[in-house]
Amino acid sequence: MTAEAEVLGELRRLRARLPQLTGALAASADGLVLAHDTVDGEAESVAALTAAALGVGQRLTDSTGQGRFRELLVRGENGYVATYAAGGSAVLTLLAEPRINVGRLHLEARRSSVRIGELVDGALERRDLN
Repeated sequence: MTAEAEVLGELRRLRARLPQLTGALAASADGLVLAHDTVDGEAESVAALTAAALGVGQRLTDSTGQGRFRELLVRGENGYVATYAAGGSAVLTLLAEPRINVGRLHLEARRSSVRIGELVDGALERRDLN
């Protein structure tokens, strides 16, 4: 099984645990889609916007002395967009309905982001060794 397939599996398991999610994607820190379980055509633009938000989030945490970026939550009229660091080179971005339990969202997403980070970082390490 490839890392991409394993990441996609993790996204699907996360969506099964949180039925209020309307989309999930894993992307590289520079905005390339690694895997997604979202509406087609939406993934690339969300990944690119995530990279931009990640840059702002990193600068904000650095300049305020809060340490390395961990997560970002945006609430809109129709729901949430949540982004989590996933290892050293990836991010997990989730789209959720407004009725989601935000505490549960964070709990489940943090677990999944660790797993996705392990998968992506491991794949990059194996690639660098070859």
